[in-house]
Amino acid sequence: MWREHGALDFREWVSDDVKVGKLTSFPRSVKLKPRETVVFSWIVFKSRAHRDRVNTKVMKDPRLASMMDPKSMPFDGKRMIWGGFKSLVVA
Repeated sequence: MWREHGALDFREWVSDDVKVGKLTSFPRSVKLKPRETVVFSWIVFKSRAHRDRVNTKVMKDPRLASMMDPKSMPFDGKRMIWGGFKSLVVA
């Protein structure tokens, strides 16, 4: 959906080798419970302004609204972490 509304890329990954760290880790950050797994995704935008435009369109998309009922979501949205990042190294 994000790509349809202009995002440059969208990736989603499921954990395959994510151990609980002694101080911090993906499992600790989301209070991972037994029989759960971590899913990590990212979306690429041209800029923060581009991100804001695309996200505004996505949030208005009726397909997203139909997926946002907390009772039907396949995960606990309260444990979701998100943020914006600037490029550090581009290879």
